[in-house]
Amino acid sequence: MVEVTVPSVGESISEVQISRWLKQEGEFVAAGTDLVDLETEKASVQIPAPISGVLTKIVKKNEEYATVGDVICMMEPSDAPAAAKPAASPASSSPASALASPPVSPPVSPAAAPSTGSSESRVMPAAARALGDSNLTASQVTPTGPGGRLLKEDVLAHVASQHTAAPIAPAPVAPKATPVLEIPAPQISPPAASSPSSTNMTTAAPAGNRVEEVKVMSMIRRTIATRLVQAQHTAALLTTFNEVDMQPVMGLRTKYRDAFQEKHGVKLGFMSFFAKAACEGLKRYPSVNAEIRGNNVVYKNYCDIGIAIGGGKGLVVPVLRNVEKMTFAEVERSIGDYSRKAMENKLIPSDLEGGTFTISNGGVYGSMLSTPIVNPPQSAILGLHAINDRPVAVNGQVVIRPMMYLALTYDHRIIDGREAVTFLKTIKEVIEDPTRLFLEV
Repeated sequence: MVEVTVPSVGESISEVQISRWLKQEGEFVAAGTDLVDLETEKASVQIPAPISGVLTKIVKKNEEYATVGDVICMMEPSDAPAAAKPAASPASSSPASALASPPVSPPVSPAAAPSTGSSESRVMPAAARALGDSNLTASQVTPTGPGGRLLKEDVLAHVASQHTAAPIAPAPVAPKATPVLEIPAPQISPPAASSPSSTNMTTAAPAGNRVEEVKVMSMIRRTIATRLVQAQHTAALLTTFNEVDMQPVMGLRTKYRDAFQEKHGVKLGFMSFFAKAACEGLKRYPSVNAEIRGNNVVYKNYCDIGIAIGGGKGLVVPVLRNVEKMTFAEVERSIGDYSRKAMENKLIPSDLEGGTFTISNGGVYGSMLSTPIVNPPQSAILGLHAINDRPVAVNGQVVIRPMMYLALTYDHRIIDGREAVTFLKTIKEVIEDPTRLFLEV
């Protein structure tokens, strides 16, 4: 028997969360095949099987926490089964086959998925948790999702139908007992082996009543919460605002959009303009690019700019390295790559480490104005917002222009108000006259 443990997944990371098991108990797994998705405080990582064999026991369930070195599953070395199917046959003589969980049993009804392997590969993570909470297997529930996927709603509907049928059973001793007493307890209780602190629990109630669902906070969300509270408690945060006329950048983007995409294979967006404008401001006002380290102030002579991106499991801030040396195309290409990795939960810790300054674009969600929170140990963050047509005065005339509000939140311990205001004014000047980026004036 081989124990699979949590490996070291990054410097200073000692705890992980089981995000999703990719293989089931009783299933044969080839060496090097990914067994499980682990979520760290920075990113998601996959753990491959160290040997070829049968996954005999899953020690840590989905969404449970584990520390580096903890045993998360057990494997028994064996050769690949004669059949091409990855799951072991119920009639197998291997000792590991006797430990196979109910999902590898033959389907119990024609409405179930045609094969165990394909059914379980289409069980969505939320549905898998609901199955575990209700002591059900995937073969007992009819999937209705696209491509035969089993959804959480399918499991809840199946449980609800069983609850509706409960009164048909032999009447209890007290005929007028409340309906909740007629709900079969095993179907709503979490597995006995799971700890209350690491298990999602749904409170079942009669139809028409309100239902509460308790879910474990994800590793990334827990880290976000800790760091934001840390920033509020340790830094003297202040926000200053300005507005910028986006018409020059929008005109430049429209004029060269097609040629830019044809040459570089990537669209020309607004973020590259703001990233380069931020570099110009950081060079002029080094304190905005600095950090407090103990009793010292550390000034960075490079611009590693974090770009806030909404990922599959929450907000992440991958870092563009040495933006002052990057071209517009390199900035846009890097942001696109990070966005795809974030949606697929494939960012690695090194993608998120470091950073001297951050840009957060709430405008993509429609935000008109906000006060972003600094990402420690950085000292400032630039908030972008929605572009709206507004009347403004230009050369004594009222005209309609596409305007955007800018917000700079900064640590007043290291950045004075004058520096913050003039830094933001620099961003405004560069965006309203983008040729400054090329003439360096």
